[in-house]
Amino acid sequence: MYQFIGFNVIFKRIKAIKFMMKDKSVPLRKKLLIVLGIIYLVSPIDLIPPVLFPIAWMDDLVVWIWILWHLKDVLDKYWVGEKTEDLSKKYKDKNIIDDATYEVNVHDNKESD
Repeated sequence: MYQFIGFNVIFKRIKAIKFMMKDKSVPLRKKLLIVLGIIYLVSPIDLIPPVLFPIAWMDDLVVWIWILWHLKDVLDKYWVGEKTEDLSKKYKDKNIIDDATYEVNVHDNKESD
């Protein structure tokens, strides 16, 4: 399902970039995309010349909308703030449940012919 991209969503994704860049689990290629987008934004080289002032920022805007759309799944994880603590590493290979007994009951509810 397509999500409406309003200013609120765009601003939240822009704010999430800071937290995404700090996360070591994010692939380097995704971080590089952000860095290259920032370089393109501040560089004097543009696809649309600055002489056409009102529409000169359109290429920068299109590039950043594409970057935000391309990274939307990653950035949406960081809307609230920093990533929650990953406890899988802390408890890896540890038996934290002692003296527990359990039983698995499987019921087959298929009707016989």
